[in-house]
Amino acid sequence: MIKIVLIRHGQTTYNRDSRFTGWTDVPLTKRGINEAKNAGRLLKEDGFTFDAAFTSVLKRAIDTTNIILKETGLNHIPIYQSWRLNERHYGALQGLNKDEMAVKFGEEQVHIWRRSYNIRPPPLKKSDKRWSGYDPKYKGLNKKYIPLTESLKDTVKRVIPCWKKEIVPLLRKRKKIIVSASHNSLRALVKYLDNMSPDEILSFTIPYGFPIVYELDDKLKPIRRYFLGDPKEVEKIIKEIEGQGKAKYNGRNK
Repeated sequence: MIKIVLIRHGQTTYNRDSRFTGWTDVPLTKRGINEAKNAGRLLKEDGFTFDAAFTSVLKRAIDTTNIILKETGLNHIPIYQSWRLNERHYGALQGLNKDEMAVKFGEEQVHIWRRSYNIRPPPLKKSDKRWSGYDPKYKGLNKKYIPLTESLKDTVKRVIPCWKKEIVPLLRKRKKIIVSASHNSLRALVKYLDNMSPDEILSFTIPYGFPIVYELDDKLKPIRRYFLGDPKEVEKIIKEIEGQGKAKYNGRNK
């Protein structure tokens, strides 16, 4: 049996403030750092070790990876960074408050932007300072790969080549892998591994800082998927995340 661990980064400043994040490179909060430390402790307590780690080029995922490897005493293993594991790009919504957008455009529209499968948010313009083409970390990346907006469907298409070309060859060699990334890039992997329909993946939420363990057969087909950690705490964070994007007036829900 082959195991692989997926972990969503800890809470970020934009998560805390209910903002659309996407490719915006924001840091972890103190809570997010503690969530990453807790994930490392959970993995260590359950006897997990790794031969390699995969992460995005965004510091929230990189920092989460480093914290986890420090907690598990695995600082020495190779870490592979890929832009393909970046969060879904939220276009012109990046940096905007989800609750304020719900007031302006309605909760249903915000829900569609957040949870539809093939609908893209309004795109950025390349002249917008938020466009990642201006970020030095993408200097060597062909500009055609830098999105102006993405749907979850687009994100799946972007992520799966990383799985097939970079992660699978190591798994076939029985290497133990951890993938530390963002909500939608991990949902893309979950959809692919579990062969979920678009409707099924839309209702699947990944909490900050709780490892997802996949047990795979020799053909890398899932046998079992489960979260490490207290199920009540997992559900609590899921409800917190799903509660974002609600119209609020004077601090109260409409």
